[in-house]
Amino acid sequence: MSIDLARGPPMQDTSKIQPHMPVVCSMNKQFAMVDHVEGNQLKLAKDDKGQHHFIPLDWVTTVDDKVHVNKPGDQVMKEWKTS
Repeated sequence: MSIDLARGPPMQDTSKIQPHMPVVCSMNKQFAMVDHVEGNQLKLAKDDKGQHHFIPLDWVTTVDDKVHVNKPGDQVMKEWKTS
């Protein structure tokens, strides 16, 4: 299997993503919880302001007991979409 360096490693099996799983950044720090998968986006549980945020499933690198993404948390929070 070859890796396209422009896109990074292939996306992991997102069927393992479950509601309430922690979402951790590339520095292994939790920044959110999963609400659910919605199309090609990961909908995050409401934050303390009552807003949902969305991140692309393309950012998911690994799914184990947590959902790991390929960006630092501060970058994710700058780039996520808000409902």
